[in-house]
Amino acid sequence: MASEASTSIDDHGGTNKGNMWVLEQKLDQPMDEEAGRIKNMYREKKFSAMLVLRLAFQSLGVVYGDLGTSPLYVFYNTFPRGIKDPDDVIGALSLIIYSLTLVPLLKYVFVVLRANDNGQGGTFALYSLLCRHAKVKTIPNQHRTDEELTTYSRRAFHEKSFAAKTKRWLEGHECKKNVLLIIVLVGTCMVIGDGILTPAISVLSAAGGIRVDHPKMSDDVVIVVAVIILVGLFSMQHFGTDRVGWLFAPIVLLWFLLIGTIGAINIWKYDSSVLKAFYPVYIGRYLSREGKDGWTSLGGIMLSITGTEALFADLGHFPVLAVQIAFTVVVFPCLLLAYCGQAAYLLRHQDHVIDAFYHSIPDSVYWPMFIIATFAAIVASQATISATFSIIKQAQALGCFPRVKVVHTSKKFLGQVYIPDINWVLMILCIAVTAGFKNQSQIGNAYGTAVVIVMLVTTFLMILIMLLVWRCHWSLVLIFTALSCAVELPYLSAVLFKVDQGGWVPLVIAAAFLVIMYVWHYGTVKRYEFEMHSKVSMAWILGLGPSLGLVRVPGIGFVYSELPSGVPHIFSHFITNLPAIHSVVVFVCVKYLPVYTVPQDERFLVKRIGPKNYHMFRCVVRYGYKDLHKKDDDFEKMLFDSLILFVRLESMMEGYSDSEEYTLNGQQTMQSGDFQLTQSSSTVNSNMDRITSGDDSIVPVDSPLPANNMTMVRSSGNTSHESDEMEFLNSCRDSGVVHILGNTVIRARRDSRLLKKISIDYIYAFLRKICRENSVIFNVPHESLLNVGQIFYV
Repeated sequence: MASEASTSIDDHGGTNKGNMWVLEQKLDQPMDEEAGRIKNMYREKKFSAMLVLRLAFQSLGVVYGDLGTSPLYVFYNTFPRGIKDPDDVIGALSLIIYSLTLVPLLKYVFVVLRANDNGQGGTFALYSLLCRHAKVKTIPNQHRTDEELTTYSRRAFHEKSFAAKTKRWLEGHECKKNVLLIIVLVGTCMVIGDGILTPAISVLSAAGGIRVDHPKMSDDVVIVVAVIILVGLFSMQHFGTDRVGWLFAPIVLLWFLLIGTIGAINIWKYDSSVLKAFYPVYIGRYLSREGKDGWTSLGGIMLSITGTEALFADLGHFPVLAVQIAFTVVVFPCLLLAYCGQAAYLLRHQDHVIDAFYHSIPDSVYWPMFIIATFAAIVASQATISATFSIIKQAQALGCFPRVKVVHTSKKFLGQVYIPDINWVLMILCIAVTAGFKNQSQIGNAYGTAVVIVMLVTTFLMILIMLLVWRCHWSLVLIFTALSCAVELPYLSAVLFKVDQGGWVPLVIAAAFLVIMYVWHYGTVKRYEFEMHSKVSMAWILGLGPSLGLVRVPGIGFVYSELPSGVPHIFSHFITNLPAIHSVVVFVCVKYLPVYTVPQDERFLVKRIGPKNYHMFRCVVRYGYKDLHKKDDDFEKMLFDSLILFVRLESMMEGYSDSEEYTLNGQQTMQSGDFQLTQSSSTVNSNMDRITSGDDSIVPVDSPLPANNMTMVRSSGNTSHESDEMEFLNSCRDSGVVHILGNTVIRARRDSRLLKKISIDYIYAFLRKICRENSVIFNVPHESLLNVGQIFYV
């Protein structure tokens, strides 16, 4: 890691690296002192029993909509060619029962949900957990000071433990990191595929119920109705889930209660012998009797557990206990009753397997159930679309997706976002799938392929989580892996048989998004490596003198860079081509960390670079993958306020002695407003060393009082210096602020392979052209923006 190379001089004082290297380290030390920690701020919240029950009720509408609408289409996709033998219904039902028990109930609700990242679920949440416990992040911009964040939770383990061996194995080669990233991206792309296929199959299945009451209605009419519903659904996304979310939970609860009640009535009315499906021997009989047809029918049965991955991705703002209660008390028993009731009906009416759900409904409640089913399908689609927006936001924050406009739709919930560009792409693809296939069976095959691949990716990541994060015994990991693979691998083999029957759709969609995401990430990594290798030596900056060899004009220049340490190449490019530079220069590094959020009072780290009369600072701005840049955030004002606060705190620390009264837990700490400065008491004096303007020697500023003195004294001279610098900074701000952004253009070398030329010169260049600029993301006024261009060949 680049920033890890900047260690304290005390550690290298005895080395033979030369005075210039020592000077470099002294002038641009890492921000250990400036990175503080507020303990016990983000402890796990304790919920009362009533609050947990209320949250369990609310989670029904957000988490379980997709899983709850599966009874609309499972039996038709299992028997697309009709039912040959009544015992096949019992065998299929037995498979459904045990699939629901093993995957959603045991694996996800009681195991995977515990692997949440401070309440956040999904593929990237698991990847973020791994990045915090092992150095597997492919963009090495993290520093040990980031580990002091209150939201940066991780566990230490013994060097000889199996977890440590796994960690060293993962970190051993860049190839392993890239393979892990590709696996995560594949899972992410399949979730995006879910966001396209879930609305298609859910809405089409719900709208298909019209034909039960009007048998002569053509498929084209059903498709038109489904497309109208889909257009309305995607057109309302900009309102956000929060504004209509209060309706979701009652609708889904009513849906579960109705399908459970109707299922129980059908069991009593038609054939209670379906309950023998709880005996798993019927699974073996079904598969042995049907052979290949029985095996391929697993692709339809697997649709009974679709929505399980959305259950984890939409975990969001509900405690795990509330989600577990909702599933075990409401969702699981109602789904079992619904499937058993449909099976009982099909034993008597085998020719009604098409639209079996609507055929099994009593005539007196047909139209109310049709309306509720349509609303439930919309809720299920909404939950999947929201999960897609959320995971793309996470991918963008971790440098794996082009910069797109992200709108925060809720004042209450951090994770509810809307991405306009992605929304319309999803709508077009969803309508194309619905109108193109015109068939639930083919869409079901496509849907099953996407879901089972996401589940396998989650299983793989969970193995690493259990080893590195939970530090489970290898035997427990082996049992989890065996049980998961015993269910998911047969399903994968079944859906692969149907690749030519619609299963190719998610593979094509995932491949397209995978190319976009990986090429973008590759370009991002290469840009960072270019900045890292071409950064300017601090000694060179010092050699220019306080004026930097230029005219220092009044004003503040914010120089944006990917580097958390060092002077970026664009700065040297700038000052060698222009005759002037601002009186105050601030190097700004905006970086995203593998945490879900960075508290506001820990977001900005400010540090002085070089002597005071150079008026040069560094500001590292840290965000989590759930954090957003809101329109009402004045980023420039927040930068300047952090700079002012740093000057105040720096002056206070220079004015006070190292008194024991001022020491807390071995740290010397000052905190104010939205900025904190924490310094180890053993390094305060060494970190206050300054270089005199007369020569290049390093002179330590000793404390005027003994270290054990209990009195804090502040000199009037420091107060005067502080007021002078504060006045100087304010006058510079009044004179004008300029934001200097690097516009690094990446090109492939002439001798590069054709694949690299296509990836860099065409795909990455096109994505850079259509994506949002950083100046727009940070709301930088156009008149205050200055782009510095440079070309880099890879």
